[in-house]
Amino acid sequence: MTKQAGLRGLVSNLGHLKREPVGYRPLPPRLALLRAWQTQRLTRTYQDLLNADRYRPACLFFLEDIYAARDFSQRDHDIERMYEFTRRFVPDSLLRPVAVTVELHRLTEELDQALITALIERLGVTDTITPELYAEAYRLCDNYAPRVRQIELIEDICERIDGIVRNPIAGPTLSLARRPLHAAGYGELHEFLVRGYESFKRMHGSRHFRRAIKEREITILDRIYAGEADPFRADWPLISA
Repeated sequence: MTKQAGLRGLVSNLGHLKREPVGYRPLPPRLALLRAWQTQRLTRTYQDLLNADRYRPACLFFLEDIYAARDFSQRDHDIERMYEFTRRFVPDSLLRPVAVTVELHRLTEELDQALITALIERLGVTDTITPELYAEAYRLCDNYAPRVRQIELIEDICERIDGIVRNPIAGPTLSLARRPLHAAGYGELHEFLVRGYESFKRMHGSRHFRRAIKEREITILDRIYAGEADPFRADWPLISA
């Protein structure tokens, strides 16, 4: 079988993936407040990467498609459903980033819910989150190991997307999958996958990007647990290209 025939067979199978609507749900106000603060914090932490043409698309992908203050219930459900459906006939090397993304979404949801509870029920937050309150809520949650795991998953996703970008069948597969996935109602999911692929392809290697994320997030996490006054201060080496 030729590579092109194999790709068309894969795309044909995607056409049988039936979508299960879960319905749009506005983001709960408490979660929206937290996500908005997190997005602002991440923007400050990675402003140097956002200013670099090489890394800006990948930064925006994480800020707008992973951590934005929006309801991603349908897309996350679609990701899990597509993974379970396609794992029977798609190489694990291509699907592993999807599986890791599913794990990251689940863990992030769990951690955010715990953080919201600490902020609102234990610290009395109503409509404003400060760096001091955010750090104190982190310590109250006392979940250092899961937070490290969250950072490791982000690093893992970056590394695996790098591998996909280098795979010669990845781009053609995404292109061929566009029509059947859109026809089946998975247009949002397809565009999400394309944005991730294109943003990492533009980097020509994510080693410096993912290293910056891991080092900065671990540094901030350790500062929070050490009770430092300003754990979010940006005193690390900046990246310009």
